[in-house]
Amino acid sequence: MHTPLPIFQVDAFTDELFGGNPAAVIPCPKFPEDELMQHIAAENNLSETAFVVAAGKGKFKIRWFTPLKEVRLCGHATLAAAHVLFTSAPDKLDKLIFLTKDAGKLVVTKIADSRYALDLPTDKIRKAKVSKNLRRGLGLEPVKVLQGQDDLLVILSKKSLVKRLEPRFEYLARIKKRGIVVTAPGGRNLDFVSRCFYPRYGILEDPVTGSAHTLLTPYWAKRLKKNKLSAEQISKRKGKLECQHKGKRVRLIGSAVTYSSGQVFPISGIY
Repeated sequence: MHTPLPIFQVDAFTDELFGGNPAAVIPCPKFPEDELMQHIAAENNLSETAFVVAAGKGKFKIRWFTPLKEVRLCGHATLAAAHVLFTSAPDKLDKLIFLTKDAGKLVVTKIADSRYALDLPTDKIRKAKVSKNLRRGLGLEPVKVLQGQDDLLVILSKKSLVKRLEPRFEYLARIKKRGIVVTAPGGRNLDFVSRCFYPRYGILEDPVTGSAHTLLTPYWAKRLKKNKLSAEQISKRKGKLECQHKGKRVRLIGSAVTYSSGQVFPISGIY
């Protein structure tokens, strides 16, 4: 019998169970074959499953898979992985470095118990056109549409429009970007709100999306003329983030809670 691998499910960007965004975290001695990682992520059926492999003291390689595809960058599953490693590691560490295939080096710092700061690369904002599929998919006319490396950024005039959105995903899935991030001013006690949709990646609505805030943060920092921002992703589960624009990097602060732990049983010849 092969040695099973641990698996954890963590709610990220929340300090309460059943909030934020759930992610699976699987520490491995080495990465399984790509096909198997994709099968495991599909079986987990969460927004992302993160696979992590030790690469030195406080350093880990990380890859993320949605139920359909591998992604270039995932914030909430990185936060979840850091939470698992911080709480289970025998050595007391206050900083973890994650090495990625395409997003460079990511750093997570422990601020307090179950509260962490993610240091992620700032996305570059470019102009984009309003397509027919976007209009049909959202059922309204945006104030402005921009784009980053992965996602479209759709600007609406007020929070209530974001909250009431009932997207038609058959149209959004035709847009050749990873996803659609919709945002508006936050009103009282919040700088901005957002919702995120990724039908092309098997996720109709993502509850709380760390990577989207590498695009949201520089936009709102410039618009509001402030570098420290409070944000809420107003999906059904909801999640709150503290965001800081630091030029080429974005700092996101959030909490995480472990929901469950168990085992994945490896397949002969794969691990």
